[in-house]
Amino acid sequence: MSDVTIFAPSPTLTVTVEDHPSGSEIHVHAGGQGVWQARMLLRLGVDVTMCSVLTGETGRVLRHLLEDEGISVVGVEREGRGSAYVHDRREGHRAEIAEDDGEPIGRHDLDELYGVTLKTGLRSGLVILSGPVGEEVLPADTYRRLASDLREGGARVIVDLAGERLDAAVEGGVDVLKVSHEELKDDGRIDEASGRSIMRAMRELHHAGAGTVIVTRASEPLLLLDAEGFLEVSAPQLEVKDTRGAGDSLTAGVAADMADGATAREAVTLGAAAGALNVTRHGLGTGDPDTIDRLRERVTVRELADELSADAEQPVTGRVSPDGLAALAEPDAATDAGDGADGDAEGGRT
Repeated sequence: MSDVTIFAPSPTLTVTVEDHPSGSEIHVHAGGQGVWQARMLLRLGVDVTMCSVLTGETGRVLRHLLEDEGISVVGVEREGRGSAYVHDRREGHRAEIAEDDGEPIGRHDLDELYGVTLKTGLRSGLVILSGPVGEEVLPADTYRRLASDLREGGARVIVDLAGERLDAAVEGGVDVLKVSHEELKDDGRIDEASGRSIMRAMRELHHAGAGTVIVTRASEPLLLLDAEGFLEVSAPQLEVKDTRGAGDSLTAGVAADMADGATAREAVTLGAAAGALNVTRHGLGTGDPDTIDRLRERVTVRELADELSADAEQPVTGRVSPDGLAALAEPDAATDAGDGADGDAEGGRT
């Protein structure tokens, strides 16, 4: 039995051409949100099972690539066009040569995928619901049904989604929701990137059905809201090589610590460290676990006042170790005056 199950409906076959002194190098990998999350979970010592539809030639290649990485695959196989892309990075930037989101998942295949996800997810007890590449791959309501049924069966559910899929999952009920402030803006939940506006949107999502809400803010500290209140979490600023996949590494870090018994409030520091390291690499969802543990020691946490709450308290400021996170919730914890949600502390690029 795996520690974590990932619902990854349509993983992507990626072909990338890189420059090399001896000539062009061609790299073939499995990719997509669920794959990047699985890859980081493996780095952190967590067993992972991916539930996916594997389509046509690309699907057959993807199964081998995923299993070679150590990811268990429960795949629904079908014929047709699967998700894939070819990118050229020989000039130092990504140039798209060809890209295909793949064909929508049919009703019978979706029923089978739904069934194996429930079976595997209820066994592991912790499930990440990740999104497909294209908007038309599967109905958004699938996420509502899955979230509701998994939690009804006793599993915890983590989602990293946006748009209609986010709305559907929250309606079903989730334990942890991770979203970026850009996605909140694109979805019309905020009209500006101010701390106050983001906190208001987080509060609405929390009341709608998300137990813990985590919002990443590019280079600014991320924000967390749960039943105990708001936290601001700042990770070390490292030199950026590629920001893609940093948010998925953060989600994986949170899931890894939760699989080991931590609460989301405690686990967010591991997620922040994993996301901070990922930006230093071209490999998405990769990073040395010892380095991530070291970076976690440099993550700072402070409690923020909820300015719209009548019983809001002043923020707690200063560095807090992972072992000391629980103390933030104590009613007699020491508090200092702070700047609130719009403070200028620096955070990881997640």
